Amino acid sequence: MEILADKLRPKNLDEIIGQQHLVGNNKIIRNLVENNHLVSMILYGKPGIGKTSIATAIANSLNKPFRLLNATINNKQDFDIVIEEAKMEGEMIVIMDEIHRLNKDKQDLLLPYIESGLIILIGMTTSNPYHKINPAIRSRCQIFELKELTTDEIIQGIERATKHLNGIKVDDEAKNIIAKLSSGDLRNAINILELAYYGSNKKHITKEIIENINPKAIFFSDSGEDGHYDVLSGLQKSIRGSDVNASLHYLARLITEGDLDSIYRRLSVIVYEDIGLANPAMGPKLMAAINAAEMVGLPEARIPLGTIVAEMALSPKSNSAHIALDDAIKDIENGDVGNLPIHLKTNSPLYKYPHNYPNSWVKQQYLPDNIKNKKYYQPNNNKYEQNLNKLHKEMTGEKK
Repeated sequence: MEILADKLRPKNLDEIIGQQHLVGNNKIIRNLVENNHLVSMILYGKPGIGKTSIATAIANSLNKPFRLLNATINNKQDFDIVIEEAKMEGEMIVIMDEIHRLNKDKQDLLLPYIESGLIILIGMTTSNPYHKINPAIRSRCQIFELKELTTDEIIQGIERATKHLNGIKVDDEAKNIIAKLSSGDLRNAINILELAYYGSNKKHITKEIIENINPKAIFFSDSGEDGHYDVLSGLQKSIRGSDVNASLHYLARLITEGDLDSIYRRLSVIVYEDIGLANPAMGPKLMAAINAAEMVGLPEARIPLGTIVAEMALSPKSNSAHIALDDAIKDIENGDVGNLPIHLKTNSPLYKYPHNYPNSWVKQQYLPDNIKNKKYYQPNNNKYEQNLNKLHKEMTGEKK
């Protein structure tokens, strides 16, 4: 039996919920379709926000033949069959899920046909393509980032789904709880709705019915209007502000939701964004706490997580390293780059190997000429960075 989420998959761009920065009037993907000029592309973003829907809507809108492949599940023979079909059709759209997992054999098989235009590739991934997708594929595709769906957009999808469930009535409160439970994943929201419809004797979906099928709903219906991502924000800002009590409070709310992955991701950002070089040992400590939490699971996971969050809140703070990197990135984006000094290029005989000199340091230029005096890193006033700075000055002979 076809599940409702698949039945509701959009047939054209007008039926897409959200992603108006790509498929709205006079936006890039809509213009490509309306001009009948499709290019290979990669769609990336979180699960359930419309990657497959946009890909199939593009193919349907252009009335072009397409095939669905998964870079992990489908084998080389499946790829061969699609290529032969493309040769017979003269052109084929290949919609490929998990494209970041495409191995070299399959990549080498596809590349010449992507370059010739026989295959138009629409790759989909939840991973950052700039980090996870092979440059050979990435360089042949336009990259489009999908945005997280808002609560209003999720509710719009729920309301559309109700038209396909005979006699259903959904309270507004129940819609809001389903939207929050879905964490921005429209497919998940529709699955919850369908389960509530068939999993109860009533066709009237209330808060109580959602609570009966998903214990997390109690948290969302009883904890006020603060959204999931607002609570994550509260956790980070409390740790950054060294308020251990507020940090533990927001951690408790997130643990009540049971979404450990969100906690892990946010803490991993905090430990480097907000603590950084003020306490660099905290990064490995956090990873150890995450591994322990994963090993024991809930409810015991709260013990290592509570310990590490308390220590993070009490730790000295510094954002000097990532601020320095952002400054360097800004220079690059503004074109303030310059050529590498010749002695830094591969196998240059002019390079002085620092380990051959006292204190493993020798004076030589590392930055390009046009920014050779640029100082990105400015140490914060904490003991660890001040000690590093003192040792660095002693090593280089810089004046204190």
